Amino acid sequence: MERLLQHLKNFYLLSEEAQRALEDSFESITLSKNEFLLKEGKTCRHLYFLQHGALRGFYNADGKEVTHWFGFENDFVTSFHSFTTQQPAVENIQLIESAVLWSISKEAITKLFNQYHEIERLVRIAYEKYYIRLEERYVNAQFKTAAELYENLLLQSPHIIERVPLGYIASYLGISQETLSRIRGRL
Repeated sequence: MERLLQHLKNFYLLSEEAQRALEDSFESITLSKNEFLLKEGKTCRHLYFLQHGALRGFYNADGKEVTHWFGFENDFVTSFHSFTTQQPAVENIQLIESAVLWSISKEAITKLFNQYHEIERLVRIAYEKYYIRLEERYVNAQFKTAAELYENLLLQSPHIIERVPLGYIASYLGISQETLSRIRGRL
């Protein structure tokens, strides 16, 4: 819990009362490698803070898994659309490594928003940072070559290369594993 509270201070400093209320609303969960945090078709009812471990979000498209994001330590993770709309998810969230997460339900966070506007502000700031990362990824995918995308990944997120299987990385970059191998061979 201490890691979560420290991370939240990067976004916005909460009063002691709001911080205690937030602490009381989270619960710890531990999952093993390859377990699913969420499967498509299920409604995502929780927002998670990843204290330790790694996971990925992926879609099934024509019988093929398409990885579109990764989560690591100090990331908030959820199926954002499903969590926000309370509609069934179209994505899966699967553990790449065993993980320790802190979970808060949609109902609990909504209650906290109504009681503590500073918590609402904190989450809004976190959502803005998430949106900026999403937009940067989208723009990069539209205008960069596969080699440029991989080089960018090496520079900005080398931990992904170190911790994620190459097949998932290739899918994330929108290329085949063979193309990724060729790119890696040239660098």
